[in-house]
Amino acid sequence: MKARIYHNPRCSKSRATKALLEARGIELEVIEYLRTPLTQQALGALLGKLGMNARDLLRTGEAEFKASGIQAQTATDAELIELMASQPKLIERPIVEVGASARVGRPPENVLGLFE
Repeated sequence: MKARIYHNPRCSKSRATKALLEARGIELEVIEYLRTPLTQQALGALLGKLGMNARDLLRTGEAEFKASGIQAQTATDAELIELMASQPKLIERPIVEVGASARVGRPPENVLGLFE
């Protein structure tokens, strides 16, 4: 079964999740989302697979978020998706996608349920 991982090689959780899946022989399509940002449409579809709203996937501690002037509690999903599409560093990582399902790899073992 082939999986897709939205990966940031500088992130320890992302590296650990990728290594965990590779060690289990899972074929991966690696998307370095900082180099190849997701579109707003792709982010919306991914949120649906995750069963999350945009606020749940947003990294609010990043300087880019603080500089945006957006208030996470009052912003709409559309506004937050637009922000994450333009500033991909604000997307929680890693995300592993298999078919119609996806999970955030925090902790890395969280993604293993996709393969059961």
